[in-house]
Amino acid sequence: MKLPLYIAKRYLFAKKSRNAINIISAVSVTGVAVGTMALIIVLSVFNGLELLVTSIFNTFDPDLKITAAVGKTFVPDTTKLTLLENVNGVSCYSLTIEENVLLRYDDRQFIATIKGVDDNYASVTSIDSAMWEGEFMLKSDKGRPHAVPGVGIAQYLGIRVNFITPLFIYVLRRSTESNLNPEDAYNKEYIFPSGIFEVEQTYDSKYIYVPLDFARRLIENEKGISSIEIKFTDNAEASAVQKNVTKIFGEEFFVQNRFEQQELYYKVMRSERLAIFLILTLILIIASFNIIGSLTMLIIEKERDIEILKSLGANNTLIRRIFIFEGWLISIIGAIAGVILGFLVCWVQQTYGIIELPSESLIMKAYPVVMKLKDFIIVPGTVLLIGYWAAWYPVRYLTKKYLKENE
Repeated sequence: MKLPLYIAKRYLFAKKSRNAINIISAVSVTGVAVGTMALIIVLSVFNGLELLVTSIFNTFDPDLKITAAVGKTFVPDTTKLTLLENVNGVSCYSLTIEENVLLRYDDRQFIATIKGVDDNYASVTSIDSAMWEGEFMLKSDKGRPHAVPGVGIAQYLGIRVNFITPLFIYVLRRSTESNLNPEDAYNKEYIFPSGIFEVEQTYDSKYIYVPLDFARRLIENEKGISSIEIKFTDNAEASAVQKNVTKIFGEEFFVQNRFEQQELYYKVMRSERLAIFLILTLILIIASFNIIGSLTMLIIEKERDIEILKSLGANNTLIRRIFIFEGWLISIIGAIAGVILGFLVCWVQQTYGIIELPSESLIMKAYPVVMKLKDFIIVPGTVLLIGYWAAWYPVRYLTKKYLKENE
């Protein structure tokens, strides 16, 4: 093992009679290094974006969400709620109800979704930490209801937290008789905004929070809810809690964890990550053709050396190992250089945020980068595997001519 590696190193760094071989070897190392660096950077950026998206969803989505399998609302069973409280790993839960409404503020109108929540909601999610203006207060000290719209709704309607101008909410009545006055077909309530939240553009332009009893009265659904949202304890085992909660509520309900609540987003992101990895791996394979060219020319140039080695007693396996190690060294050097460069670029972006995001609506100004150990293992492993194949192929077939081996 030491002898073929020693000779391979000599061949790699020694000056060749044909300068083109040195140039092709240098190009091969550069191509592998750039490809490795690109893989490290892209995967780290995807890690950062995944963390960013997860933090956005975690602000709004609970650890576990229970919804009816059929219908928009259901009446919660008090017995099941009591059992839910006693499940190991459940910290607290909140009852919520949603409905599409028409909002009017001064002379502007907007279609949105009200989300009626109880007093536990701020403990179940982190929505109170995402306030753009004011505070997350749904009831005053005197019990007066307040609303907390998203910043997208607030900006469109021109809402400000001033407790002077009321926000009117219209909901279509459940059952209405024929009437020439269209306003009689709607329930109408007014409420004062106490704060404005900012999570993500989709949520900010859709939801407005109101107290649960206020929403129920407006919707004419005094006992129904849309969902039960649950928060875990710090040491809870998520899968075990979900399994126990599913047993309590049965097949008539969906019990979804955070991944399942936003399943499409996470699947798309992982598919994109895999697609980018495969595309960059294909580029690495193409770059490895330089290794094939370099080894091909080297084997032709070293025909006399092969004859000398054979006369000194070297067998065919040893000679083949020399050239395989030669090609693999190119991949190893390129992989090491690429990993170091990728780490440096990611560290600079993490520390200084040089490359900024193009949109001002996001909560981060610069591209988020998160380096993970598994990426620094998988990427070099993939590069070395490709490099070994790129070295084995020309050695396996081109040395037949010079070794005069009968196979």
